[in-house]
Amino acid sequence: MVDFNVKLEGKTVLVTGAAGFIGSNLIKRLCQDVKDIKVIGVDNLNDYYAVNIKYSRLKELEEYKNFVFIKASISDKKVIEDIFEKYKPAIVVNMAAQAGVRYSITNPDDYIESNIIGFYNILEACRHSYDNGEAGVEHLVYASSSSVYGTNKKVPYSTEDKVDNPVSLYAATKKSNELLAHAYSKLYNIPSTGLRFFTVYGPAGRPDMAYFGFTDKLRAGKTIQIFNYGNCKRDFTYVDDIVEGVVRVMQHAPEKMIGEDGLPLPTYKVYNIGNNSPENLLDFVDILQQELIRAGVLPENFNFDVYKELVAMQPGDVPVTYADTTELEEDFGFKPHTGLREGLRKFAKWYSEFYINKK
Repeated sequence: MVDFNVKLEGKTVLVTGAAGFIGSNLIKRLCQDVKDIKVIGVDNLNDYYAVNIKYSRLKELEEYKNFVFIKASISDKKVIEDIFEKYKPAIVVNMAAQAGVRYSITNPDDYIESNIIGFYNILEACRHSYDNGEAGVEHLVYASSSSVYGTNKKVPYSTEDKVDNPVSLYAATKKSNELLAHAYSKLYNIPSTGLRFFTVYGPAGRPDMAYFGFTDKLRAGKTIQIFNYGNCKRDFTYVDDIVEGVVRVMQHAPEKMIGEDGLPLPTYKVYNIGNNSPENLLDFVDILQQELIRAGVLPENFNFDVYKELVAMQPGDVPVTYADTTELEEDFGFKPHTGLREGLRKFAKWYSEFYINKK
């Protein structure tokens, strides 16, 4: 078990992607549970998916007096510099990114702007936070993705595996983030930890994710397409488990050490955060429709078989994602544990309240 060498109490934390799925849940947890914390949230509120969900997440965060929201893009270097100058964050959590594998095929510019230029701006701001003897950033935590494993044949996926074969631009930008963070940690001694998330789901999630899109279509009486003829497996990870992992990781920055060459070793680490239990997509969708019926989103007599179509794999997709979480367990005594039915039940309940029984 690692020692928690970064205290969150009384600190200023910058969270980018504040209106996003993981970012908003993380901020809620920090504001609720950490004494005297101040959280600065940044988000550009783009319309990649329905902004009403983003505004709904932000509305929940407004009740916290220790939260400040700034509408801005991390690709705007001047804005990021000004935020660091004004608030001097001790911990930075970069969740802002253009997400989505398939969208990256048709809209590559968005990925370069947000995931490459935006992350570079964050790294530069962290670098200059130490100028003039300032204490600077104690720990940079950033979102990577299971997509970096590409067509990796070995399962479960380990952070020790070579990941040089991305099959989408999205995956390539996430691998680039890890490489940039490594270089900056070596050059400027910035303690950084990358987190490879595995298929995150839950209430108020991203509408572009399969489980959300399936729900929309089934509710509208439309056919859903299940790729790779139903033979895909995904390591679905419930959002609360992801947040718990992030909060633990935030509190331990990689140790600063000197190597044999007399120069600092990279203060750099990467972890998988996944359920360590891949589920067949057909089974996942079957449980989903059961929970949607239970929540009243679909009628009791709903005939699921009529609305499913098994189709070939899509470009950029991979047949399986499966996380080896041994390091996360060893270092932090933590492993995601929320079962699929429990997680989907909570999503179905939220969906019913948000779209059908909205007060």
